[in-house]
Amino acid sequence: MREILSVLEADARATPDRIAALTGIAEDEVRAQIAAWEADGVIRRYKTVVDWDRAGDSRVTAFVDVTVAPERGRGFDDVAERIAKFREIRAVHLVSGAQDLRVEVEGASMKEVADFVAQKLSGVDRVTATSTHFLLRRYKDDGQLLTDPEPDQRLSVMP
Repeated sequence: MREILSVLEADARATPDRIAALTGIAEDEVRAQIAAWEADGVIRRYKTVVDWDRAGDSRVTAFVDVTVAPERGRGFDDVAERIAKFREIRAVHLVSGAQDLRVEVEGASMKEVADFVAQKLSGVDRVTATSTHFLLRRYKDDGQLLTDPEPDQRLSVMP
């Protein structure tokens, strides 16, 4: 059944009959499995990857490394869940290394993102430090290359 999820992950618009043709699983079984995964929350949503630079939308993205003061019996889940509720937050991940969380923040300008980090994120209880890294350019997003392929420079071969 992993094959069904792999096809949907690569192309959220794949129809059950297309998935059946690609995987060899009966179409009715594909439909039933997808419905069950949607009901169980395995499939959270269907997504389109947009190249916002090409679309002319100049949003600013930053990755913020967050250090959290540990507290016995609470772990990082409560802090991560509080941070995830901010509308500016696109993603929150627990990571290994010097920091505890890596947060993706989006805003209309660098100032807006910087103000969010300084005024809201840094003020969350148990957040002891942040380190902000602004995204300069996306080359690949969610598995999709965002760069144009280089033109083929080879000479054609004539028989």
